[in-house]
Amino acid sequence: MEAASKKTLYLANPYGFSAQQREGPLAALTAALEALGVEVWEPFARNNQVDKAAAGWAYRIGQADLGDVRDADGLFAVVNGCPPDEGVMVELGMAIAWEKPVFLFRDDFRRCTDSETYPLNLMLFTGLPEQDWRACWYESVKEISCPDKALARWVKDGTRH
Repeated sequence: MEAASKKTLYLANPYGFSAQQREGPLAALTAALEALGVEVWEPFARNNQVDKAAAGWAYRIGQADLGDVRDADGLFAVVNGCPPDEGVMVELGMAIAWEKPVFLFRDDFRRCTDSETYPLNLMLFTGLPEQDWRACWYESVKEISCPDKALARWVKDGTRH
């Protein structure tokens, strides 16, 4: 009997632009996600090894990231900032359009919304369940391992509810 392969989770984040954030928050998030048993596809580690002096480098990175979002089983998006990083928002939009399971991480306490229900633009929540969206919402790295939250359920049995 063949062992089941790990689920792949695209980690949409802006942390790779800063060495300090790569070594701090990005490393902590990646470790917490891997501890759940998923294969983390972190775009800066996977697709940023291109020669930026060569013509077309930005297009190649964008296409590689698009392919990874398309091919990953799910997406975990860091949505810090007011507004959150525009690249992360595009990746999140693609995952929602492709009906992938999405999970949102925000340890930024600022509210950036006009909605009474959601802490961010309501469109970011269209890929989450209406009634149980908070199960897909993470406010700390420690919460990632919580067995009652949606990510742990998805890794275990493929459901978020």
